Amino acid sequence: MYDIVIIGGGPAGITASLYGIRAGKKVLVLEANKVGGNILKAHMVDNYPGTPHITGEELGKVFLDQATDLGVEIKYEKAMNIVDSDNKKIIQTLDNMYEAKTVIIATGNDKRELGLPNEKELLGKGISYCATCDGNFFKKKDVAIVGGGEESVDDALYLANLCNKVYYIYNKKMDVSKLDKDNIEIIDNSKVTKINGDSKLESIVIDKDNREIEVAGLFIAIANVPETSYLLNGLKVNENGNVIAEEDLLTSKEGIFVAGDIRVKGLRQVATAVSDGAMAATQAIKYINTNK
Repeated sequence: MYDIVIIGGGPAGITASLYGIRAGKKVLVLEANKVGGNILKAHMVDNYPGTPHITGEELGKVFLDQATDLGVEIKYEKAMNIVDSDNKKIIQTLDNMYEAKTVIIATGNDKRELGLPNEKELLGKGISYCATCDGNFFKKKDVAIVGGGEESVDDALYLANLCNKVYYIYNKKMDVSKLDKDNIEIIDNSKVTKINGDSKLESIVIDKDNREIEVAGLFIAIANVPETSYLLNGLKVNENGNVIAEEDLLTSKEGIFVAGDIRVKGLRQVATAVSDGAMAATQAIKYINTNK
C-alpha cells in the first residue's frame, strides 16, 4: 500500500513526489514515457528560476536525478484506471495494480499539432506551442499564431508587445475584438497548409488565396486536450476535459488530487506546474495524516 501514487512524471508530478517522500510517505510515480513531460520538447527554458539557459531535455534530467537521489520510486507504466475501493484507491496499469491512500493526477495536456510536414522538424527552430515560454526569442520579428480559443487571443496580445508584427490565423467563430492593434493582422476563416524552412522556419502558406507569409516564428495555440482523459471518469471537468479543482487541488472525488496542466488554470508553465505539485502533495499529506 502506497501513501501517494502520482500519475505523471512531469514537473508537477515530480515536485509532488519530492514533497511526499520528504514528509516520510511511501510514494510511487507512474510515468508512461519519460520523466519531464512536455518540457522535454522545449528547445530552451529561460524562465524557470535557478536553471538559466537550459534545454527541456536537460531540465527533465535534473528532475529525474533529484527524485531518484531522494529515493522516489518511479515505474514506467501507463495508468489506465482509478478505482475507489473502501478507504483506498486502486490504480490499474497495463501490467499491474497498485493500492494507495491518495492519488495525484498530473498527466498534463497533449499539445494539438497541425499535422503538417516539417512541423516536428522545426519545433524549437521557429515553431512553438507556448507564446509565454518562447515569445521573448522573437523580439522585433514577424510571427504568426494559429488560434483556437480565449487563451490564444491572450497569447497574440502578449506577442504583440514583443514582436514587430503578429498574424493571427483562425477558422472558428470566436470574439477577436481585443486584437484591434496596429501590429496585429487578423486572418479569419483560414488555416495553415504548409510550413517552409530547412534548418529554421522561413514562411507559412495559408489556404486563403494560397498566400505565403514570411515569419520567423509560428505559435500553435489550438486548445489542448488532457492526456489520458480516460482516467478522469467521474471527476468534474470543463468543456475541454480539464479537471475542475479548488485552490487546494482536491478534485470532486475524495482522496484524489490534481496538479499541472491537466487542471483548469490560467497559466501553464513549468513554474505553475511545480507550484501545483507542491500544493497537491501538501494537501494529500494532510489528508493522510488526518485520516489515519
